[in-house]
Amino acid sequence: MSLNKALLALALAAALTACQKTEEAATTDAAAVDAAATDAAAAVDAAATDAAATVDAAATDAAATVDAAATDAAATVDAAATDAAAAVEGAAADAAAEPAATEEKK
Repeated sequence: MSLNKALLALALAAALTACQKTEEAATTDAAAVDAAATDAAAAVDAAATDAAATVDAAATDAAATVDAAATDAAATVDAAATDAAAAVEGAAADAAAEPAATEEKK
């Protein structure tokens, strides 16, 4: 084999080796990118689950607060109505007793 052919064969072997290493590196890089994408998807899913749980807990707390406020408001209105009814009954009793007291004084 001539020196030129030997050099050509050596250059071709070097080029094929370089191409093979580049392909292996690309495969390794693709696997790393795929793993990173899988990890990112899992992190996003976990964050979404946590956010949903937080929103659910906040909604439950808000509903409990609204329910307690409505109960308190209903109790306040009921007490005010009872007080008003007692005041009306007292005023009516006073008004009924007043003419009788006036007649007794005569």
